[in-house]
Amino acid sequence: MTDPVSLSVEEVRGWVAAGGLLPHDGRLVAMLSGGRDSVCLLDLAVALCPAGAVRALHVNYGLRPAADADERHCRALCVALGVELEVVRARPPAPGNLQAWARELRYREAERLAQALEDGGRGCTHGGDDPRHRGDVARAQRAREQPRAGGRERPPGTLIAAGHTASDQVETILYRLAASPGRRALLGMAPREGRLVRPLLELTREQTAAYCRARGLSWREDESNDDERYARARVRKGVVPALRAVHPAAEVNVLRTAERLRAEAALLDELIDSELARAAAQTGTGTIAVERLRTLPGALQRLIVVRLAEDVAGTFVPQAGARVAEILALAERGGRAELHVGGLVAAVVERGCLRMVTLPPRR
Repeated sequence: MTDPVSLSVEEVRGWVAAGGLLPHDGRLVAMLSGGRDSVCLLDLAVALCPAGAVRALHVNYGLRPAADADERHCRALCVALGVELEVVRARPPAPGNLQAWARELRYREAERLAQALEDGGRGCTHGGDDPRHRGDVARAQRAREQPRAGGRERPPGTLIAAGHTASDQVETILYRLAASPGRRALLGMAPREGRLVRPLLELTREQTAAYCRARGLSWREDESNDDERYARARVRKGVVPALRAVHPAAEVNVLRTAERLRAEAALLDELIDSELARAAAQTGTGTIAVERLRTLPGALQRLIVVRLAEDVAGTFVPQAGARVAEILALAERGGRAELHVGGLVAAVVERGCLRMVTLPPRR
């Protein structure tokens, strides 16, 4: 998190460039909502990426009266910055979690546009709720949220940039701490996950606004960000100010804690990798001998069970770690036993070994 004092345009650009998340020789899809953070992100990308490397994506969800005005603003901004803009218009789904739907939609469309650019195409021109593509949602989410995404895979040629800031990071950590079990809640958002990058994570919301004002760039305000019917708005308007009242450096301390925990989590992941590699050599990939699991420290038992479950599910299953004692008890009965461990995953204990399997969706 940078110093709270407003930075100059040159300082912001230098800070973001030093982060190394924007491509030097590849392409970038910048997700553009029209808000201050995404406007700042797009301007920085144009300034720091190779000429012609940046494409913007705006999703008009049709959920707010101002949605069309937001789209017009994004079109005008892209004309001014010389950036080609892809606009996707969506039809709101039946009643449900609209925020989750919107999030999945924009990442799905960003992923498809990035892949189209890699394939030499010009992206998508259809409405965003085409039923032919709804099956892509889960695949795009798994690619984005894979627990161990990153390092070992070949970096993609086209990156996707999101305008998440340090302010968003604090709110995300506090929200997950309240809503989700396990250490991952405290890790926050990673600067890079697969092809997704977050170049603004060291800047606050106030600093992106100051940058836009210095550059003469206007932005759109989304009134739903202050709607306390949404949990994130309650965290922003209630929890964060309360913590700041306890200690003026509360937000900085949250971010520093998350940074240190991410470094420690990397070491834990190496330990889990080593243990599962040993297990794979003895009992096969994706399995571990229950007796070996029983000899490990309790914390490592939980982490291994969670990893096995998440590798099968392709997404987060933190609740699986709470079922270790039941899994070990099942092994004592002999034969084959199965236990639902969360999500659509079941633990199977058979012939002294533990493996995970997926369950059919509930109807």
